[in-house]
Amino acid sequence: MIYFDNASTTSVRPEVARVYKKLIDESFANADAMHTPGRKVHRQVEQAREHIARSLGVKEGEILFTSCASESNSLALVGYILANRQRGNHILTSNVEHSSTKHAIDFLESQGFEVERLPINEEGVVTPETVRSHMRKDTILVTLMHVNNEIGSINPIGRIADVVHEHPTCVFHSDCVQSFGKIDIPFDKLDMATISAHKIHGVKGSALLMKKSRIALHPIVFGGQQEQGLRGGTENAPANIVLAKTIRLALEEQKDTYAHVKEIRDFLVREISAFPGGHINSPKDALPYILNVSFDQLTSEVLLNALDERGICVSAKSTCDSRSSHASEVVLALNHSPKYAEQAIRLSFSKDNSLEEAKQFMKAMKEIVQNYGLSL
Repeated sequence: MIYFDNASTTSVRPEVARVYKKLIDESFANADAMHTPGRKVHRQVEQAREHIARSLGVKEGEILFTSCASESNSLALVGYILANRQRGNHILTSNVEHSSTKHAIDFLESQGFEVERLPINEEGVVTPETVRSHMRKDTILVTLMHVNNEIGSINPIGRIADVVHEHPTCVFHSDCVQSFGKIDIPFDKLDMATISAHKIHGVKGSALLMKKSRIALHPIVFGGQQEQGLRGGTENAPANIVLAKTIRLALEEQKDTYAHVKEIRDFLVREISAFPGGHINSPKDALPYILNVSFDQLTSEVLLNALDERGICVSAKSTCDSRSSHASEVVLALNHSPKYAEQAIRLSFSKDNSLEEAKQFMKAMKEIVQNYGLSL
């Protein structure tokens, strides 16, 4: 199998899996229990929180454990608005956000908040100038993803944060799921940020929201005292504890993995650009971990099935929206033709992929076009 769908999810590192299995066996007690096993697990969770905070350069109390990035995004957006609705009524986002952000913002709009969805430019980004031109006195929240999950474009979130913070009543949240462990993130400038474990070779059901201590949130999951009273429910202690190791390993390998993945991406860009009917939809300076491409001879559905038959795993767009029959909204937002959007597939890479796999992919593409492709 050739697995080129790492933006959807990654394999679990063997060393992470070993620690996780041990934690499941030995640290199963409820972290809120007052008996000795419970107190031990509580200490382990808080030590993990401390290690993660140090890795991110933030305070220990600014790390909130959640079950997934979608929950983190929902808590950041809905939780912030519910707690701060008196500060303003205007929200800025983009027209190409992840579905979890998109649907949370849609909900807030249904509750009477005014939402503006900013367009991306031909490079797939929202510029600081665009944000500045749409900021208002009543803008309460700006949320923009760091790296787009379909085309890999990189928003300049550090510079955008500077623009947002020119307005003292507004805060900035960024979905950093596709960027963390791959490129540096300016956590010192962000008010809130979302990270997911299973995108960096960690376990599923594990994520966090970085929330600066000055930021007030309203809970959206009700229960007890867990996570500063912001997220009711028994702590998933093994997942929370092992997340510290997952993050440490990702950051330690970030530089070397980036260079490795870039070699694979650059090879495929050269090959597909020279391939009859091949198109690169990702911007030139996109994150190398994600490559969006189209082939004139094939729809994405035909191509996905033909690749799957050959043991090659790719996706057509964001996996959270993969069962939709609509063309990629992100590719359309780049002002590409609807045809490109209907033919687009996403290749996404990790440390586990190789240049040889990229060569096998191109060999398979030539066979698929010959067998299934329409004449140009």
